[in-house]
Amino acid sequence: MKKIAILFLLFTLAFSSHKYYLSLTQIEYNKDQDSLEVIINVFMDDIEFAINKEYSVDLRLTTKQELEDVDSYFQKYLRKNLRFLVNKELVNYNFIGKEYEGDLVYFYLEVNVSDSPVSLEVYNTILVTYFEQQQNIIKFKNGSDRQSKILSKNTNKALLKF
Repeated sequence: MKKIAILFLLFTLAFSSHKYYLSLTQIEYNKDQDSLEVIINVFMDDIEFAINKEYSVDLRLTTKQELEDVDSYFQKYLRKNLRFLVNKELVNYNFIGKEYEGDLVYFYLEVNVSDSPVSLEVYNTILVTYFEQQQNIIKFKNGSDRQSKILSKNTNKALLKF
């Protein structure tokens, strides 16, 4: 009986799917352009689910029926769930665009900074409303200096120093 229970447990574990809920936000300070270049990647099905729920739409990403104004939904969602404070001041960012690659969506943003940055605070709640185990990884690069933080539902902001 014990062997049957162990075999059943192994069979169940072998065929169960474990889903990871991650996003990656890469931020690089471009001194020559006085800007922060931001690349965010998220799983396509997760962001589509969240936006469909949040705004009562059906994005139908990567299909012929994809909404024509899909970028406006992406921008609206990102503006609600992603903020940057440079030197303790809230800054706006430009949505440059997005691209699909496999099962990921890449978002490209740019933050213009006028003063020499000393600190960057990142507030990121992407997908945490819909996925309890969501983790949002922040990677920051300023020349040779690199910093990383992991954010979650309970810890949704990171302070990075230049």
